[in-house]
Amino acid sequence: MNNSETLSQAQAIQSLKSTEVIRNDYVRGQFISVYNAIWKEGGEGAYEREAMYFNNQLRENERLRACTGMSVFFAFIDLAVRGLTLEPGSQALCYLLPRNYCVGKNAQGGNVYEARCNLTISGYGELVLRAKAGQILHADNPVIVYDGDEFSFGEKDGRKYVNYCCRIPRQSNRIIACFLKITRPDGTVDYSVMTEADWKRLSDFSGKANRYWDNTEKKYVENPNQLYTSGDGQIDTGFLKAKCVKHAFKTYPKIAIGKGTQLESDVADEPQPGFDPYGGMATGMPQPRPEEEKTFAPAPDMSAGVTVDPQANGNNDDAF
Repeated sequence: MNNSETLSQAQAIQSLKSTEVIRNDYVRGQFISVYNAIWKEGGEGAYEREAMYFNNQLRENERLRACTGMSVFFAFIDLAVRGLTLEPGSQALCYLLPRNYCVGKNAQGGNVYEARCNLTISGYGELVLRAKAGQILHADNPVIVYDGDEFSFGEKDGRKYVNYCCRIPRQSNRIIACFLKITRPDGTVDYSVMTEADWKRLSDFSGKANRYWDNTEKKYVENPNQLYTSGDGQIDTGFLKAKCVKHAFKTYPKIAIGKGTQLESDVADEPQPGFDPYGGMATGMPQPRPEEEKTFAPAPDMSAGVTVDPQANGNNDDAF
């Protein structure tokens, strides 16, 4: 398409209701074309599957239905680019999350916000992407460590180590740490460890990001995600395991994500050069500032380790 046709198509998509975007003929053709260009085959099957999952999430979430048509388009095309699926479940690879973005000022000088749909990649999805990028081979199930267990960690000769022995019967219900073992493609092992201080810091950040103005008290009140204290005053164990997965890759190279995508671990990315999956529609788009997060969607419970074969996943609709 030339610039005029691209602009016209972008305006048409932006004018659509969020629930009308996915079944649009142009969107369907673009998804299939992008999927087949990257993964060689299977585009039509992937489109039908992901269109169903995507629209199911739109129907179930009023805030998602309020998102712009273009943001829905970007998020949907990103599914084709990354080869992920929105299939729900305890080990879901990704999900849709609405966020408000500041796009300018009104006549009174106040911020103007626009609701946009973001494809949000879970910890499991991040493992898949990092395996495809050749960064990892396997990640074990995160392990919760309780007070009274034998536990130590550190680094020796440039390699991280964890010494752990679960005490049975358990001496205490107090959670003191969580760790994850990662096997790299060359067979070497890496560990990620979170201690109570780490999730306390995240809880403080969550409280500041979710603060609100109390008119009665005439002050801001911090309101952290309830999952930080929902486990009898402690962090929820499933939530902690998901945080441990995200925490594990803070020092790893960034992985490629699209314009309509975000990682739960908030990994940023630069767009890939030489290939535009959005058909020119992202050119010249403003980069608005996202509003501070109002919700933190709970990530899937980590009930099992994950082994990913990038070669097997690349061209197979049923890989996930």
